[in-house]
Amino acid sequence: MNNTVRTGGQALVDALSAHEVTAVFGIPGTHNLPIYAALADSGITHVSPRHEQGGGYAADGFARVSGRPGVCITTTGPAILNAAAAAAQAYSDSVPVLFIAPGLPLAHPSNGNGYLHEVKSQFRAMDSVVGHAQRVTSVAEIPLAVAQCFAAMTSGRPRPAYLEIPLDLLDASDEVSPVAPISRSVSIPDSAALGAAHELLSGARSPLLIAGGGAAGAAAELRELAEALGAPVVTSANGKGVLSEDHPLSLGAGLQHPSVAGVVADSDVVIAVGTELAPSDWWWGPIAADTTLIRIDIDPTSISTNARPAVALVGDAAETLASLLQALPGPKADGSARAQHWRDRIRDDARREGARYVRLCEVLDDVLDDSAVLAADSAMACYYGALSNLPLHRPRSFLYPTGLGTLGYGLPAAIGAKVAAPDRQVVAMLGDGGVMFTIAELAAAAEAKLAIPVVIVDNGGYGEIRNEMADRNEAVHAVDLGAPDFPALARALGCHGVALESTDQVGAAVAAALAADRPTLIHVREDEVPL
Repeated sequence: MNNTVRTGGQALVDALSAHEVTAVFGIPGTHNLPIYAALADSGITHVSPRHEQGGGYAADGFARVSGRPGVCITTTGPAILNAAAAAAQAYSDSVPVLFIAPGLPLAHPSNGNGYLHEVKSQFRAMDSVVGHAQRVTSVAEIPLAVAQCFAAMTSGRPRPAYLEIPLDLLDASDEVSPVAPISRSVSIPDSAALGAAHELLSGARSPLLIAGGGAAGAAAELRELAEALGAPVVTSANGKGVLSEDHPLSLGAGLQHPSVAGVVADSDVVIAVGTELAPSDWWWGPIAADTTLIRIDIDPTSISTNARPAVALVGDAAETLASLLQALPGPKADGSARAQHWRDRIRDDARREGARYVRLCEVLDDVLDDSAVLAADSAMACYYGALSNLPLHRPRSFLYPTGLGTLGYGLPAAIGAKVAAPDRQVVAMLGDGGVMFTIAELAAAAEAKLAIPVVIVDNGGYGEIRNEMADRNEAVHAVDLGAPDFPALARALGCHGVALESTDQVGAAVAAALAADRPTLIHVREDEVPL
């Protein structure tokens, strides 16, 4: 490869192009203008969020839907710190997002001097919330650093990365040698562990599969194994859709239901694929300690966290499942009757716990196709409602901030999802409290002319916290919010906006919004259903 003289900004954008980056989410600022000068003619789509946190969530949504790293670019100081919550959310849910920001100059005084956007340690702040962080010290290092960040994000367990470039290097020029993307290695468990798993599965009479977000790239292999074993499949929130929820072996999504504990106890072998078995999914307690468990995970540091497996298979989910399939002695008995029994029980749990949202999910299901994506917020309508009551049919279809539980995620994540998959239906669902964290991103979605229905389910404030206060027999206060005129606000930001009288009208409103020329905010009051 021949060296070429490039500015730091050009070197960065060239390196992003070399890694097949097609879109970035970011806001220009005084210290990152050389990056924007290079982006202008790069062919990379730039989407302008209205807040850096929204940019980070949009890059997260892009990554979840596309299966490729998302990219968020900010300027120094407050800008990158605004994006830190999004970085922490991506870390929590194992999403590869590259956060890029200028840092203070190479020769900046170690104790600071009041420089514009100066932070005591911007790098250490971001290093604490991502999986990989590095700060370059020369223009020539930039292509290598980009390649290393992508390698870190896409090898082993996906995590976000942070790349900091001293701001004086962005305008500086030097000879730069391109660095090709580093090949991803595929990990396969050792033969002894596979043999132990084969032995357990050969003798299993009532197996169960639990699939998490780490199974998203192994949907075909997971389905084949489930069918070969006659094993029902239940998924975590991030695994929703890995097996189509109309498959006869699907128990649906949501590990929080009491009947999930029942089907686990009814199973002689449980195979957990790409899931932490984390408390944020298992609301009422961990998987029983006496469960005979086979765990498949790319991350050796997590494979014994939250539950100790009888067999630990450290490796790529698709390759590991394919290896298990090859050695199975033959088809097991048809498991559809057993699956139907547990699916009915889990569905009863879901409808009882999400009674206020069942009708909402039914009318949405009527208008969404099999490729639809739901970008959900940490809202009651989402985790009591859509998670277990709205069927989805493809992996990477349910975007939800499971681990960190941030508010305001759904709207910007939907923007990123629609940029990644413009031909798929994308719907955002948020509560009236959470949407206010990122409501300005309606303007970004309008500017990009994205036909996204944004469904606001209004329960008059922070409904979950209101209930928790009451459950603690404490004063209920600071949770009731005065709602703005949401449709008018949406129209002021360049979107369509409609207010509905009842949940029954949501389906028609969403159908119209999917065919619109811009986003449509759909405001509906939560159904009054006795709980």
